Amino acid sequence: MAFELSAALIALRLHRPSMGSALREFLWFGLKNARACLFAGLFFLAVFGVPRAGMLGMPRYDLLLLIALAIQGGMLWARVETVDELKAITIFHLLGFVLELFKTSSAVHSWSYPDFAWTKVHGVPLFSGFMYAAVGSYIIQSWRLFDLRIRHHPPYWMAATVAIAIYANFFTHHFMPDLRWYLSAVVLGLYARTTVVFRPRDRDCTMPLLASFLLIGFFVWLAENISTFFGVWRYPDQLGAWTSVHVGKWSSWSLLVIMTFTIVANLKHIKERVHVPA
Repeated sequence: MAFELSAALIALRLHRPSMGSALREFLWFGLKNARACLFAGLFFLAVFGVPRAGMLGMPRYDLLLLIALAIQGGMLWARVETVDELKAITIFHLLGFVLELFKTSSAVHSWSYPDFAWTKVHGVPLFSGFMYAAVGSYIIQSWRLFDLRIRHHPPYWMAATVAIAIYANFFTHHFMPDLRWYLSAVVLGLYARTTVVFRPRDRDCTMPLLASFLLIGFFVWLAENISTFFGVWRYPDQLGAWTSVHVGKWSSWSLLVIMTFTIVANLKHIKERVHVPA
């Protein structure tokens, strides 16, 4: 009995990650996250760094569009991003831009872009879609860098249906009852057992997928606070003086992250089932 107990303790010690190993995994986790945030990080540095008056005679919004295109082109040229990933990111850009057109319309007026720009369409600067594309870029890059695997993913058609409902509710809640919390409850049930497996360096780690949705949504909410502080766009209650974005927006961004993740997961699922000749 004593021999068996000793053998079990030795095995536990051999397989237990050391403090140094855990620290290395944590450092690699941070490095890979920074790498996954490459587009988002560079783009938001430009958002915060470009003066409101613009530079070299070019309005700020127009300059931000050129910078976003340059970052995207540079990532593609350096093979940091693939053509397929660029296609997916373009989808996020279009979905985000359509939402911006609706939210800034005279009928809704949830927020506005007060500065002049040549590249505005119905009051929305073209660069704005890249803010949504940045979230998509992070998820796509993380999937590859962390070798993400999803356990107990719900049926793809169910996940897609909920994602469509989430996107639709961003429009319909202005004229119909807001279904945000009902959709959140559905998401909670749908992904309750779902975990994401990721590898920072050479050890697999796991976390509930719902937790990752909330964490990403929280950091996007923080970025939104900084963006409105610098006057990139303004909510109606920020026109007189800046106030922090209501914490309720955190739930909206988390739902948007769920929608973005679902698009990425479904695209990868479809591609796995399509034979591509060598």
